[in-house]
Amino acid sequence: MRNRILNEKRLGIAILAVTLAALLLFTACAPRPAVEEKQAVRVGLIAPLTGGAAAVSQYGFRNQIDYLRYFEEVGIPGVSLPPGVTMELLWADCGFEMPRAVSAYQRFVERDVAFLYIYNPRALEALKPRCAKDEMPAFAMGVTEALMYPPGWIFTVFPTGSEYFVVLADWIMENWQEERPPRLVFVGIEEPMSRTTALHGGKYAESIGIEVLPDEVVPLVPLDVTPQLLRVRERGADYVYITSVWGVALGVLRDAERLGLTDKIRFGGWENNQGRTLIETLGPAVEGYLSPRAFPWYKEVPFLIDMTMKYRGYIDTEGDGAATLAFMSVMIEALRIAIEEVGYENLDGRAIKEAMYSIKDFDPHGMGRPVTYTSEDHRGSPVVRIYEVQGGEVVPVTDWRDAPMLVP
Repeated sequence: MRNRILNEKRLGIAILAVTLAALLLFTACAPRPAVEEKQAVRVGLIAPLTGGAAAVSQYGFRNQIDYLRYFEEVGIPGVSLPPGVTMELLWADCGFEMPRAVSAYQRFVERDVAFLYIYNPRALEALKPRCAKDEMPAFAMGVTEALMYPPGWIFTVFPTGSEYFVVLADWIMENWQEERPPRLVFVGIEEPMSRTTALHGGKYAESIGIEVLPDEVVPLVPLDVTPQLLRVRERGADYVYITSVWGVALGVLRDAERLGLTDKIRFGGWENNQGRTLIETLGPAVEGYLSPRAFPWYKEVPFLIDMTMKYRGYIDTEGDGAATLAFMSVMIEALRIAIEEVGYENLDGRAIKEAMYSIKDFDPHGMGRPVTYTSEDHRGSPVVRIYEVQGGEVVPVTDWRDAPMLVP
């Protein structure tokens, strides 16, 4: 009897084991709920992350990464992609060298990148015909007339360097009190944006009564610009306009202070070189520094401060970081419009370019300079406001003003 009971128990356990195994096998083979896989749109970035221009480019690059993180993790009102679509940011360091930038461009084309950011105007001028041939829309992070005119596949969110300057030139003439004309000299590096600012901006300045003195060229990393500044002094300049980035301005202003010129000559320059490093390093020497800016000073843009503090724990901008918000939000908006129009599977450069022309009065971050594109004007928001360093703070001294086209 006892053996029979044990045998029956063993049989029951065996049947239960077989049943459980079958159940597990059935469960394993049964269809599972699908995990949503997002469709990624690849966007490429080519920037000089090493070399002489690295300090200027790196914080912009970090801000772009942080913007995408904030977009994915928190969400940004007014900025969105269709459901199930995300972005993948690829990047390449060009070291401010054209061959490396061209090589990076080719690699991105081969990897089916849909959109490009390029920091180097010299490289992008060379790539402009390639972008047209490959139907590759690209954002220029430094803008020249050769990039913008005639409009092709290159877009941006601000005027050219010379168009920036002419707004300041008008302001100089409005505020000039002496009977003789004001004398101005351009100081910058041997690079397209610097050269064209002096060329086209200089012609405009002369047309409104400013005496333009011979340009002075300085290195990208200026160790000593005493000879250039002595010539500026000897020629009797009233204004010096620095056409390059803040790293150049820092070296120029440092030597100008040592030579006692900052009390005699009014200094100013392109938006990027009116930066926090310049002000914090040189202090009183930067007082009165003028800059035509296409974007508000960073303290006027709460989202920028919130984003950089969230991911960096400090304010990661030289002062022109608000441009990142425009570049990123506009590109995402163009992708949204293009995908909704043609579908993710059919997304290509031509669809994105056409979507750019659908962007009208776009200002999701409330910076007061809405972005609009037309087939005749790829500058996005060609307006400028002049800012001045006063008591160590950067403050606006004008309202927003239109930056006119000079070349067309």
